[in-house]
Amino acid sequence: MTMEPISLTCFGAYDIRGELGTELNTDVAYRIGRAAGDFLQAKTIVVGGDIRLTSNELKQALAEGLMDAGVDVLDIGLCGTEEIYFATSHLNTDGGIMVTASHNPINYNGMKLVREQSKPISNDNGLLDIKLLAERGKFVDGAQKGSLKQVETADAYIEHLLGYMDLAQVKPMKLLVNAGNGAAGPTIDRLEKAFNERNVPIEMIKINHEPDGTFPNGIPNPLLHEQQAVTGDAVVKQGADMGIAWDGDFDRCFLWDAKGRFIDGYYLVGLLAAAFLEKQPGATIIHDPRLTWNTIDMVEQGGGKAVMSKTGHAFIKQIMRDQDAAYGGEMSSHHYFRDFFYCDSGMIPWLLVVNLLSSKGLSLTEMVEQRMASFPSPGEINSKVTDAKATIEKVYAVFKDEAKMEDRTDGLSLEFDHWRFNLRMSNTEPVIRLNVETRGDNKLMQQKTDELLALIRA
Repeated sequence: MTMEPISLTCFGAYDIRGELGTELNTDVAYRIGRAAGDFLQAKTIVVGGDIRLTSNELKQALAEGLMDAGVDVLDIGLCGTEEIYFATSHLNTDGGIMVTASHNPINYNGMKLVREQSKPISNDNGLLDIKLLAERGKFVDGAQKGSLKQVETADAYIEHLLGYMDLAQVKPMKLLVNAGNGAAGPTIDRLEKAFNERNVPIEMIKINHEPDGTFPNGIPNPLLHEQQAVTGDAVVKQGADMGIAWDGDFDRCFLWDAKGRFIDGYYLVGLLAAAFLEKQPGATIIHDPRLTWNTIDMVEQGGGKAVMSKTGHAFIKQIMRDQDAAYGGEMSSHHYFRDFFYCDSGMIPWLLVVNLLSSKGLSLTEMVEQRMASFPSPGEINSKVTDAKATIEKVYAVFKDEAKMEDRTDGLSLEFDHWRFNLRMSNTEPVIRLNVETRGDNKLMQQKTDELLALIRA
């Protein structure tokens, strides 16, 4: 079969994201299905979609393309991205495709692709090939058309999630959960039902819970300050022990303590590393280069081995497989688990935190307050620049002579006796991202942050 050649702009380094109509439509989705089927030479592929209004029609066109490539398609329906990871490995298929634009604006949609064993497909291992095949429009003929079947994997997925907890140990806890009208709502309902059936004393207070592709309360992106206040205020108002919110496809979760304070993802990485090292002494933990000192300190205290990876899920997943790491965490709130096919999950982290708080008999505030004081950071700060590379080298020239350590794993990291910073370029926009941390010195943190920003934005 031959289609007209086209140019596609919706392919990124790790996934597919595009504006509806101009960059992504049912024709493009069909082409991606044909191309993915041909490239993977797959017999069976799992598909699913988030709650966006176009996800079903794009998923249907994708499935048609896959079936015309001779692939049998298993559709798991409305789901989160991690449910595609789960179903791909659980059902032992040749790959999986999730239709989602996560936290992108409402006029966008996209896809995330994995091959067998839920291994990511990115630019360096197939995504560019799929793009070229889709653009060229010359597809393999002669395959017998594949079938489409609705399948149910939610129950097995919930059982897998519960395996990360010691349910008998869980202390009474009130959780404020904000699904942001995204795909997380049904999974939260299933977990709540499982808790009730097993007499686990967890009470859930739900806000913005119903999946709704019109996003009446804004696109689910808990990193936006205005959305953080919604969850934080509700935690305080309801007297909850902890707040949890997710992005649209719930591959990331975000936490608030009982004071309604947003907990930066960086400190959660250290907390989860400690949780794994309690159960698996000596385990390897992967972290990204942006903020590191708290994580390394927690891992060393737990007798583990901290290994740094370049930022990005494809890099972290590969290093986790290479090192057989138990857990990997990014400060952007992506958390990866060996027992979850080395994939990221937005449900496992908060379940582990509930378990950890129960076993320690502490609140989330008590667990993170001391860590935040020991290694304070203002969080990631973005600056628009005309020449990102030149700006980074300008900063390097100013600070290189006094630095004790230099690292170029991802952007520029320089370390000094009492502070460090990482400066890296965005892959997608003319922006550089700054992260600063100190050893227990808020004043120094502010001083160095101001100094660096003045230099970057001059």
